[in-house]
Amino acid sequence: MKVFEELGARGLLAQLTDAEEIRELVNAGKATFYIGFDPTADSLHVGHFMALCLMKRLQMAGNKPIALLGGGTGMIGDPSGRSDMRTMMTKETIDHNCECFRKQMSKFIDFSEGKAILANNADWLLDLNYVELLREVGACFSVNNMLRAECYKQRMEKGLSFLEFNYMIMQSYDFLMLYKKYGCNMQFGGDDQWSNMLGGTELIRRKLGKDAYAMTITLLLNSEGKKMGKTQKGAVWLDPNKTSPFDFYQYWRNIDDADVLKCLRMLTFLPIEQIDEMDKWEGSQLNQAKEILAFELTKLVHDEAEAAKAQESARALFTGGNAAEMPTAELTAADLSEGNIDILDLLVKSGLVASRSEGRRAVEQGGVSMDGEKVTDIKAVFAGEDFHGEGKVLKRGKKNFKRIVVK
Repeated sequence: MKVFEELGARGLLAQLTDAEEIRELVNAGKATFYIGFDPTADSLHVGHFMALCLMKRLQMAGNKPIALLGGGTGMIGDPSGRSDMRTMMTKETIDHNCECFRKQMSKFIDFSEGKAILANNADWLLDLNYVELLREVGACFSVNNMLRAECYKQRMEKGLSFLEFNYMIMQSYDFLMLYKKYGCNMQFGGDDQWSNMLGGTELIRRKLGKDAYAMTITLLLNSEGKKMGKTQKGAVWLDPNKTSPFDFYQYWRNIDDADVLKCLRMLTFLPIEQIDEMDKWEGSQLNQAKEILAFELTKLVHDEAEAAKAQESARALFTGGNAAEMPTAELTAADLSEGNIDILDLLVKSGLVASRSEGRRAVEQGGVSMDGEKVTDIKAVFAGEDFHGEGKVLKRGKKNFKRIVVK
């Protein structure tokens, strides 16, 4: 199965400007394509994950990826998928975030020997002359067509700033510049970027008389239609200092049964035939599929050793054991009262609840356990020495837990 057909089999293809031409180019390894990443934080997150995997798949098939860092567009902010305006960032913050992205991307994309290009649109956007841009680029865009774009329509009710209104023009200009500098003939991105991408292909046609192509990949949504990669604590990051390998593993281990096969197809590099066999799995076998998914993705983002540690720790938790790689709350003698600590203080100091009253409700509802044994007494007290060594695992609900250690 060639790469284009595999993308289809994995459910990744969404909208394409010219399916036959795109198929021919990527299957022959002749596509020089780009995906843009605006540096809105100091780490990539799960929302970027599918784009990185797509770049890796296409590079493995002989195509050349361009990872475009939005050092310029990051100064504006993309209104796509937003209900409000993004917070303005300083150039120093943007530059720092771009460097963080570069390091993380290197785990997915081989930048050696000209196999891929890392570009930054600050190189051409920040020095643009406004009047020149209006004459050369602005004349190619219809305001009526722009206002029909989904990314703008959903913002019109609350107010779309002129700053954000220019984003489509800037992204289209990126495509034009990458075509001229590197022969970039394709742009790929999330399905919410379709209008911006069409703007780029049209600008290249009008300015250069050349054909360029665009393809969107399916957004990573759960069975309820919500974007995946968010937890109660916020985004699931690729930086191990922001989301530990264990927490990253647990995120995928705990997804709904209805989402596991889709994620295996869209995100892992397991043979599609192997995943198709899992379609027949049910019941406890789905837990095995979730373990496979969590291990494969943790291995991709971190490495195989970290994935193995996370899996071992997760299994130890499930069986009521302890493991060093679990998220840990370290307490000291100052957290104890006469050498002891009650269950409500433990819940608060571990970060599993925000207050004692919330902890009380959790205990009364039967949602708290210590080393696998349910805690039903809100006045339960534990000796500090019980938490020496490997400590104990305090759990709230099915998915929230901490290893408690007293130093």
